Amino acid sequence: MTPLIPFTARKYSNMVATIGFFDGVHLGHRCLIEQVINEARQCDMGAFIVTFSNHPRTVVKSGYQPKLLTTVPEKTELLRATSADACVILQFTPELAALTAKQFMEQILYREYGVKKIVVGYDHRFGSDKLSGLTHYQRIGRESGIEVLPAKKCVMGDFTVSSSFVRRLLEEGNVEQAEKCLGRSYELSGIVVEGHRVGRNIGFPTANLQPFSKEKLIPGCGVYAVEAMIDGRTYGAMLNIGRRPTLKNGENISVEAHIFDFNGNLYGESLSLRFRYRLRNERQFESLEKLQMQLGCDSLLARQLLSSV
Repeated sequence: MTPLIPFTARKYSNMVATIGFFDGVHLGHRCLIEQVINEARQCDMGAFIVTFSNHPRTVVKSGYQPKLLTTVPEKTELLRATSADACVILQFTPELAALTAKQFMEQILYREYGVKKIVVGYDHRFGSDKLSGLTHYQRIGRESGIEVLPAKKCVMGDFTVSSSFVRRLLEEGNVEQAEKCLGRSYELSGIVVEGHRVGRNIGFPTANLQPFSKEKLIPGCGVYAVEAMIDGRTYGAMLNIGRRPTLKNGENISVEAHIFDFNGNLYGESLSLRFRYRLRNERQFESLEKLQMQLGCDSLLARQLLSSV
């Protein structure tokens, strides 16, 4: 049995649960979890989240390589902030994937964790038998001693919030809309590594970020206004993601931040970037002088935008 991760001091023998990968813990996820919490409080039960350390598709689909919105530690802390009472992070294995919905309900939810009710997302499916609707889950739930409740959709404007939708926004560089769906700015963390030092020579030294997680999604190529977190302090910065065509960087994607009003050596240090605005597409310039002029304009605009946050 995988141990629970307690989020509160409350102790319950019976649980109201929901199940999902919860990548990003976006507003749609939080809407679902809020329904679980409300149901649990009404029934004097614990609010319980069941999630996974690895994306289920990496097991059921050979060669699948996810681009994730959150690492496991990030996801855990975001789930902790929802006011749920506990979560469990299961390793999704071929053995777990082989369980039918009824087996998963009885063997995992009911017997191991004392789940008496589950709130099922409107489009969520679990179990190897891939049941086709809520009524099927409710039927096997009754057989397993678990009441199955439908969740409400979380709709923003004319679209439904989902992890795949947020990924698409970030891949397009639309970090402002992604922030609205996530309920917070998207973040990318890593270690600062040695770069080409070209930026220093033209007055815009950069910190080259190597993300901690190879699975973490890097937003689309372009120039961004970001906030850089270093040793508990936040600095404004402008960020270039791309192939550096002016410098003939080939096909390699680099993540380079010019941090405003910072003097220091960051090599080997941790750096987190919080995406706030997209400034422009990446493009090739005729010379380093013209690139330098554009960077001056980018810097001014980024400072102006960040000063209004």
